[in-house]
Amino acid sequence: MSHDPRTTSRRNALKCMAFGSAGTLFALSGGIFTPIDLAVAAGTDKGKVASLGKPLFVQISDTHIGFNKDANPDVPGTLTKSIDLVNAMPDQPALIIHTGDITHLSKPAEFDTAQQLLSRLRTTELHTVPGEHDTSDPGVTEYFKRFGKASNNKGYYSFDHAGVHFIALINVLEFKAGGLGTLGPDQLAWVTQDLKGRSSSTPIVVFAHMPLWTIYEPWGWGTGDADQLMSQLKRFGSVTVLNGHIHQIVQKVEGNITFHTARSTSYPQPVAGVGAGPGPMKVDAAQLPGMVGVTSVSVAKGKSKGLVLSDSSLAG
Repeated sequence: MSHDPRTTSRRNALKCMAFGSAGTLFALSGGIFTPIDLAVAAGTDKGKVASLGKPLFVQISDTHIGFNKDANPDVPGTLTKSIDLVNAMPDQPALIIHTGDITHLSKPAEFDTAQQLLSRLRTTELHTVPGEHDTSDPGVTEYFKRFGKASNNKGYYSFDHAGVHFIALINVLEFKAGGLGTLGPDQLAWVTQDLKGRSSSTPIVVFAHMPLWTIYEPWGWGTGDADQLMSQLKRFGSVTVLNGHIHQIVQKVEGNITFHTARSTSYPQPVAGVGAGPGPMKVDAAQLPGMVGVTSVSVAKGKSKGLVLSDSSLAG
C-alpha cells in the first residue's frame, strides 16, 4: 500500500473507508453513518444484528463470470462463497440487488453460468442493472434477453418494497474506457416523472453500476450528468445511492444523500490514482478473501427511518 502523502490526502478527501475481514455495519440516521463493529453478516452475534432491523436486501456486484486471470482464476468459486454467506444470514433479506458486471465478456455461456449460480440464492427476488462488461456484445442483446423484462428493455425502472422506493438506473451504454458514465436526457426525464408526487419522507434507494458521484475522473470513476439526478433527490429525507464498478468500498455523505460503492465478488482494483490505472489487482491468495464480498442493507429499528449497511467479506 502506497504511503504517498498525495494519495493519503486524496483518500481523506474522498472519505474513503475500506474495512477488513469482519465487515462493518453503518447505522444511518439523519444522513450520518455511525460505524459499529460487526461479525460477518452470517455471523455469530445474532442479537446485535436483530437489534438493528431485519435485512431488507443484499447488494452483490461485479461477479465477472468468465474472468479467469491471475487476480482470481476461480470467480465462480468466490461467487459461490458469497452466495453461501448470504444464504447463511440468520434473517433472509427480501431482495437481492446486483449492481452490474454480472459477466466479464457478455457471452451467452457466461450469463448462463451466472444465472445458474445466482439461482442458489434463497431469496428469489433478484433485481439487476448492467455493467459495461454486460453490454459489450454486438447489439447489446444478451443482458436484456435475460434481465430486460423489468425495465421493458430500457435498463432503468423502479419499484416499491417495505415503504422504500427503489430506482434502478443504467449509465454504461455509452461507455468508453477511461470515460465517465452517462444517464442521458430520456432517463433523467423519466426519473423526474417517477419521483413526481412522492412524499419527501419516502426513503429512496438508487442503484446503478458506475458511481453516481465523481470518485476519480481520470479513471472514469463517475457519471458525467449525475448532478442533474442529485438535484432531484435533495428534497428526500433519506437517500441511499449504491454502485459497483470500482471493486472497493468508498463512501461519502452529502446532506441526506449517502453514496456507497461495494466490493466485488471477483477481484479487487487499486485505490483511485494509485498505479497506472484501474483493472484487476493481483494480491496474495490469503488476502483475496478479505477484499471481496457483499453488502447487506436493513431498515433501522426505532424512530430513525434510515437504512443500515453492513459490508462483509469472505475472510470470515
